[in-house]
Amino acid sequence: MIFNEIFGAWVAAFLTLAIFSFLYKDNPFYKIAEHAYIGISAGYWLSIGFWTIIQPNLLGRLWPSKEYSELSPWYSLYNIFNSILPSIFPEGGIDKGHDMDLTYLIPFVIGIMMILSIFKRFNWMARWGIAYTVAIAAGLRAYGYLNSYILGQVKGTIVPLANTGNPIFHISDPSLFNNLIILIGTVTGLLYFFFSKEQTGTFGKVTRVGIYFLMISFGASFGFAVMGRISLLIGRFVSLIDYSSAKYHHATIWVFLIMVILLAYSSYTEKKSPSSNI
Repeated sequence: MIFNEIFGAWVAAFLTLAIFSFLYKDNPFYKIAEHAYIGISAGYWLSIGFWTIIQPNLLGRLWPSKEYSELSPWYSLYNIFNSILPSIFPEGGIDKGHDMDLTYLIPFVIGIMMILSIFKRFNWMARWGIAYTVAIAAGLRAYGYLNSYILGQVKGTIVPLANTGNPIFHISDPSLFNNLIILIGTVTGLLYFFFSKEQTGTFGKVTRVGIYFLMISFGASFGFAVMGRISLLIGRFVSLIDYSSAKYHHATIWVFLIMVILLAYSSYTEKKSPSSNI
């Protein structure tokens, strides 16, 4: 067993048990794991975003290698960047298969304006970049939500009730029975949110059917979410059991014992300190 695997097992055991220690109370072990997770995640996704989006798709379109020329003033500026950051600006241009498109200077400038928010004197410039980004994202998101969550849901509920090509009953495939369930659930669920009429009598009974459909839907969604989280929890328990073996020098057991001893000592000193001050 190489050192990297053993060291990784000890770190994984510590971070997992540190997160679980929050079930006892908020403590320094949990804060270390929490801050490490947030910091490493931010750094990781920043690196992924830069090397998969900004460097190839933005810089690769401003200085593509296929149009590189040492006599070009534009590429003379690139050569200056190359002398400072050769890993980001490789010699001869960025070879990502793109053609030059100087319209990408707009997002490039907007990005620089957003970075200037760290300077108090120039933070007003970041508002333009943030406003542009929020507006574009809102427009694209609105179209996506409208197309998938509204129009897509409406199309999904428009099902035939008299189609000789479908069987009368089937558990998963389209059938007349399933289409009827979709119709009843959609109509009664929508009527439940019709608050202009008091939900009593026959109308109240119909809306109660809609409540049953809604509760079944919410319960199924919650069950799937919990099932996914429980699967992750089981995976961590399996890893902890594996790390407790002699192959990893009983990492889980030693980390658990050390954390319990330190937390118990901390709790003991906290309880003792008020009485000692009296």
